Amino acid sequence: MNTKKCLKGLQHLINHSINMVDSNSNTEDKKLFYRIGEVTKILDVSSSLLRFWETEFNCLQGIQKNRKGDRLYSLKNIEDLKTIYFLVKSKGYTLQGANEFMIKNNTQMSKQQRAVSSLIKIKSFLEELKDQL
Repeated sequence: MNTKKCLKGLQHLINHSINMVDSNSNTEDKKLFYRIGEVTKILDVSSSLLRFWETEFNCLQGIQKNRKGDRLYSLKNIEDLKTIYFLVKSKGYTLQGANEFMIKNNTQMSKQQRAVSSLIKIKSFLEELKDQL
């Protein structure tokens, strides 16, 4: 009887872990890169503000450009821009304060990315285990 409870709990844990990983991977269905015009519509800011923020924030230094020189923003860039917008426009941070926050936050984000990567590996292992049951 304890074995059944244990297996039922394990199955619940597997399903919960799979759902968590799946909800975090929904961004994979979206485009890889967005042009500056698309990003200005998403954030409702001017393109000149985005170009200015590129010079002010370390996390935006790696914006890719195509052969023509058009900026191509990744999903991570857009998330960083949303955070910057919130800090500067809503919370009243100075640009320097927001940049320092982003530096600290990106370190924490890389830890979270490693955790998500680990969860994906665990998901595949648990799915294999589930198939064997």
